[in-house]
Amino acid sequence: MTIEIKDVEHLAGLARIAVSEEEKKILQHDLEEILAYVSQIKEVEGQKSKVKSGELRNVMREDSEPHEAGIFTEDILKQAPAREGNRISVKKILGNS
Repeated sequence: MTIEIKDVEHLAGLARIAVSEEEKKILQHDLEEILAYVSQIKEVEGQKSKVKSGELRNVMREDSEPHEAGIFTEDILKQAPAREGNRISVKKILGNS
């Protein structure tokens, strides 16, 4: 959609702000960009109806363990500054109230 300078002037009048000629050109460009973005959003909204009707679907992998539990524990603990058994030891930051 094309925004004309008179549209920018009308919006400036509604907002009760003074806008220079240079600012009008900048605002004209910015408003065109905003409307183009809104148009893209409307297009995506239209795609939602396709999802509901089953035309589009998300494909997910099976939820399973990618590796054996605990095989990286020792590697991670070696990088910690302090440890207690199989846990990372951290400084106490909250007192008992």
